Amino acid sequence: MAFAGVLNDAEVKAALDGCSAADSFDYKKFFQTCGLASKSSDDVKKAFKIIDQDNSGFIEEDELKLFLQNFSAGARALTDKETKAFLAAGDSDGDGKIGVDEFAALVKA
Repeated sequence: MAFAGVLNDAEVKAALDGCSAADSFDYKKFFQTCGLASKSSDDVKKAFKIIDQDNSGFIEEDELKLFLQNFSAGARALTDKETKAFLAAGDSDGDGKIGVDEFAALVKA
């Protein structure tokens, strides 16, 4: 698991189980359940780097769609509706992607 040493496996599984149905993903609930919301800013930055698959310094829409698979390879992709809502929630400057500070604000929301 990409988050070994940062997140507890049981909490991650509970978070993934909580959004296994299509259109059930709620980022606030997910970040709370998996434990990321209570982690240090350094750990949140580590999580950002894992999710930023292309190392562009931003999480783009295609990376958000596969967001859950960073936590477990067998997890589902987010639906288009979930992906767009997640992006809209995190993209505070309107550039169409989520930077590290925007991600940290989203995790702590």
